[in-house]
Amino acid sequence: MAGGTLAWREVVLRDPDGGDLVFWPHLPCVIMPSKLRSRTKWDGLALMMSTNDFLYMMEDYEKEKQSPGANVEAAISSGTLISRLLRNLRELNIDGPHIPDPETVRLVSHAENARGGLPIFLIEPEIDDEFWFEWLSKCAEMEVRIGSLLSKITTTKRWNKYARDAIPMIDKDIDIDSELGAASATCYAWEQETNKDIGIDLISERDRRFASRIRGALADLRSSSIDDDGTSQPTLMVPVHQATLPSLIRAISSWPEPEIVRRMEK
Repeated sequence: MAGGTLAWREVVLRDPDGGDLVFWPHLPCVIMPSKLRSRTKWDGLALMMSTNDFLYMMEDYEKEKQSPGANVEAAISSGTLISRLLRNLRELNIDGPHIPDPETVRLVSHAENARGGLPIFLIEPEIDDEFWFEWLSKCAEMEVRIGSLLSKITTTKRWNKYARDAIPMIDKDIDIDSELGAASATCYAWEQETNKDIGIDLISERDRRFASRIRGALADLRSSSIDDDGTSQPTLMVPVHQATLPSLIRAISSWPEPEIVRRMEK
C-alpha cells in the first residue's frame, strides 16, 4: 500500500509456510475499472462471508438477471445503512450501485469456470461455531448500549465526518478519477458507521479469526497441490472491501496459527 490507507492495488503476502495471499481491495456494490483488477493467476478464492451469505448472494444474482435493478431498489427502500450507501453511490458517475456485489460475483464465476473449477473458501464461521457465536453475542451487547441507541440520532452528521476523514487517506492513482474517489469516501463512511458500536477490540478479534482461517484456506491449497520440486506454491485470492484492507493486513501479518477451513463442495 502507498502512503494512504485506502489502497486501490492488490497487496501480496508470502505465507511463512509457503504460498501467496493476494488481497485485492474493491468498493462494495461497484464494478471496478478493469485496470484495477488483479492480473495475478490464482488457485483458490477466499470470500469474507458465511455459507448463508454466499447462498443469499447467488439468489440475488439470479433475481438481478430476471429483473435488473430490482435488488437495489428494494435495498434503498429498506431505510437501513445500506440504503444510505446505495443512494450516495447512485449520485456519482460510476458503474454502480449493483446488488449483489458485482466484483465478488465475477470472481466466483471465474473460480467456477477456470481450469475445471477452482476451490472456494468461506472465511466467516457459521453461526453454530461456538467462538463465533460468542463474538456475535458480544457485538450485540455493545450495540444495545444506551449510548449506542442515542447516537443513532446523529447518523448523518457522523457519516459526513467519516467521509471527510477518508479523503486524505485515499491513495492517489493514475487510474482513479474524482468520482471513484468520492465513492471510496462514502464506502469508508458506511464501513465506519456499520462497525462504530462494536469497538476496536472486537474488530481486532474478528480480524485475527479471519486471518487464521485465510491461512487455513491456503494450507488446504498447499496440501492438495502437486509440487514435486518445491518451486511451485499456490496462490489464494482474497477480495476485500477497500476500507477493511488495512486492519486485515495487520492481522494477517502477525501470522496467527492456521485454522482448518474446508473448501465449498461443487
